[in-house]
Amino acid sequence: MNAPASPVLSLEARYYTDPDIFKTEQDGVLARTWQFAGHVSQLENVGDYFAFSVAGQNLFCVRDKDGEIRTFYNVCQHRAHELVEGAGNAKLLVCPYHAWTYDLTGALRSGPNVKSVPGFDRTNICLTPVRSEEFCGFIFVNLDSDAACMDEWFPGVRRELSDFVPQIKSLKPIQWVEVSENCNWKVSIENYSECYHCQLNHPTFATGVVKPETYDIRPQGYCLRHTTECQNLDAMSYPVDLDANDFAGSYSSWFLWPLFSFQVYPGNVLNTYHWRLVDVDRVVVWRGWYTVNGEPSETIRDLARQDRETTVEEDIHLVESVHRGLKNRGYKPGPLVIDPRGGVASEHSILALQQWMREGVEL
Repeated sequence: MNAPASPVLSLEARYYTDPDIFKTEQDGVLARTWQFAGHVSQLENVGDYFAFSVAGQNLFCVRDKDGEIRTFYNVCQHRAHELVEGAGNAKLLVCPYHAWTYDLTGALRSGPNVKSVPGFDRTNICLTPVRSEEFCGFIFVNLDSDAACMDEWFPGVRRELSDFVPQIKSLKPIQWVEVSENCNWKVSIENYSECYHCQLNHPTFATGVVKPETYDIRPQGYCLRHTTECQNLDAMSYPVDLDANDFAGSYSSWFLWPLFSFQVYPGNVLNTYHWRLVDVDRVVVWRGWYTVNGEPSETIRDLARQDRETTVEEDIHLVESVHRGLKNRGYKPGPLVIDPRGGVASEHSILALQQWMREGVEL
């Protein structure tokens, strides 16, 4: 990789602490990028739905009678009441305010006394759709109807994931771990996107999962691709079958800008991160763990517990300290460590990430 001719300074503190910049991100980059909605296993049957939020907008996904997954803004077209809460199953979508009723394609079916309205034409009224894609069994949405498809944003990722986890289409989540962090979302994303700090701060991960000396992170479209070898088998913190497939002895992660990551631990163990923003100073990180058909697995549950008690807990302290430091008047952005050879001690992934962050607020 080519290194900059002179040192590149990290982002100024205001990018992380200014509420106006946070508002700009909500209206801008977060409304124009692919955001995780949920897993297809949440919509197994016709009429299954779940509600969620993206960029400050309330949305919901539903499976229609043709089996298609549709996403809509969660708002009735009559007087703006929200249509659904949480998750459930419905043959029709009935607004709880005035009982205006929509079918699963979003078209208005009926409403009390609407036929008394001169010129009323229900065929002109439907829920507002949101663009969505299924990606290896995961549902993503984009509020920008003109955005490029996910395969253009994240070239090669769909194929690579299928190679690393051949069973990915049959996976279901068995555990979600909710982690609250008192920091700006970008602080948490940056921490995830470099392993410069791993050997010093993550002893279990660095000695019982991966070989840090082989760790590297490279941009791949709007994806940051993490790659490394697994630790020696006698040092691994959980059992690994190297014969499972060609990639069973590797660790790889695909961070999809701006708020989601697929992570494959040695042994083809899929887990995920997704970030949900609360405000400029708070973010909730969700860790997902998966097995074939959602079958119970003590190995996966033990690994999830180990991860929460070690790496995740360690990261909470790191990112919250950084966020406090960004509000310290003594902080002046220092230079990123960009090694042309890449590797674990280089912050070239942060260089790419911070450029996307600048583009995101167009400052």
